[in-house]
Amino acid sequence: MVRKILALAIALGFIAPLAAAEKPPNVVFIVSDDHGWTDYGFMGHKQIQTPNIDKLASQSLAFKRGYVPSSLCCPSLASLITGRYPHQHKVTSNDPPNPRNLKGAEFQKSSDFLDGREAMTKHLEAVPPLPRELEKAGYLSFQSGKWWQGDFSRGGFTHGMTKGNRHGDEGLDIGRKTMKPITDFLAMAKKEDKPFFLWYAPMMPHTPHNPPERFLAKYRSKTPSEHVAKYWAMIEWFDESCGQLLDHLEKEKLAENTIVVYLADNGWTQDPAKGDSVRSKRTPYDAGLRTPILVKWPGKLKPTASEELVSSIDVMTTILPAVGLKVPEDLNGLNLADANRKSRVYLPGACFTHNAVDLNDPAKNLEARWVVTDRWKLIQPVKGPVELYDLAADPTETKDLAAMKPEEVARLCKALDDWWKPAP
Repeated sequence: MVRKILALAIALGFIAPLAAAEKPPNVVFIVSDDHGWTDYGFMGHKQIQTPNIDKLASQSLAFKRGYVPSSLCCPSLASLITGRYPHQHKVTSNDPPNPRNLKGAEFQKSSDFLDGREAMTKHLEAVPPLPRELEKAGYLSFQSGKWWQGDFSRGGFTHGMTKGNRHGDEGLDIGRKTMKPITDFLAMAKKEDKPFFLWYAPMMPHTPHNPPERFLAKYRSKTPSEHVAKYWAMIEWFDESCGQLLDHLEKEKLAENTIVVYLADNGWTQDPAKGDSVRSKRTPYDAGLRTPILVKWPGKLKPTASEELVSSIDVMTTILPAVGLKVPEDLNGLNLADANRKSRVYLPGACFTHNAVDLNDPAKNLEARWVVTDRWKLIQPVKGPVELYDLAADPTETKDLAAMKPEEVARLCKALDDWWKPAP
C-alpha cells in the first residue's frame, strides 16, 4: 500500500523520485537546549569535554557559524521544524498573552493560557511541519524531549512522548532518565522496514542543572563557581546521551543510511554567581543566537569544517530534497547539501517577547531585529539605539561602532527592511 501511495505521489509531482534501488535516508535531529556556541571541545573550549559531539563534528559538514532565527526555545524549535522564520509561522514566543498577570501554575491552568496555546499550535499545523511532509514519503517519526505545540501528533509525528503540557511533559524524561522510548521506536521502524525521522531534543543542558556527581566531580576543580561547574557537567552528561544514541544507530546498522543534524535551540552563558544566563538566551547577541550546525550524511557529504553563514531554517530545505520531496516555494533556506550553494551576504533574524502580546501579529511581539554578514552584526531594537559590532575583531560584541559607521548601519538597516518590515 505504501509503495502504491509513493508511486502515485511521484506521478502527481508531490515527490521527486530517488535514484533506482536507493532507499530513502533516515533522518535524526539532535537538538541541544540552552547551550553556548563555544561550549564544545571541537569549538575550542579548554575544560568542557564533549567527545561524542566532537566525533560527530569530525564526520560531518560542520558549520561553525550557524545561527537560530530567535534566541528562545519555542520559536526557535518551531522554525527548525517548519523551515520558516517566526514572523512567518507566527510562533514568536514561549507563551501566549497573560492579560490578567496570573502567576505560574495559575496561568497555565487558565483559559488565557490554554486557548492561547491552542492558537499557537494551529499556527504551526498550518505551515506544515517537517514530520507531516515526511509522512508523504512513507516515514515514521518520533518526538522526544522539548515540544511546545500540543500533543506530538499535532506536529505530524506518527509516534512520540509529549501529550501536550507546555514544553514537553513525559517527553522531558528522554536523556535525563531514559533512552528506551527511542530504542523501542528504532526497533519498530527497522522491523517494519520503513524510513524514520527522530526528534531528539532533551532538556539538556537546560536547567535544572543537576548532573550526576560522576560528571560534576570532574569540573569542581576547574572553576571556582559551583554554578559554572554544574552547567559544564550538564553538557558532558548531554554529550554522553548523544553518544548512546549514535552508538545505537551504529549497532543496529542504521547509521550508514541516516542523516544526522545537530544544533542547539539557543545559546547560554552561565552566570557564575547564580543559575541564570548572562547576555545570551532571549537576547539578540551571538551568545544567544549562534550555534554550530552539523550535518552528517555518510557517502553524500564530505566531512569538513565551514565558516559559511547558515541558519536552522536551512535544515528543512536540506532534508526535503534528500528524501525525494519538493521544497515548498515559500521556504527561503539554503540546501546545505548542495555543493553549488552560495554563501549568504546577509543572515537576519528577530527576537520577541517571552509572552506574546498578539498571537496573530508578530510585529506586536517584536523586541529586536538583527542581521549578520561575514564581518558585521547589526542589532535594531524596537526601543533604543541601533548597535553595530565588528564580529571579526570583537566576537563577544563589546564595542558598539554604530556612531562611527553610519553608512554600514544604513546598509544593514535596509537589508533588514528588505527581509521583513514590521507594520507601523
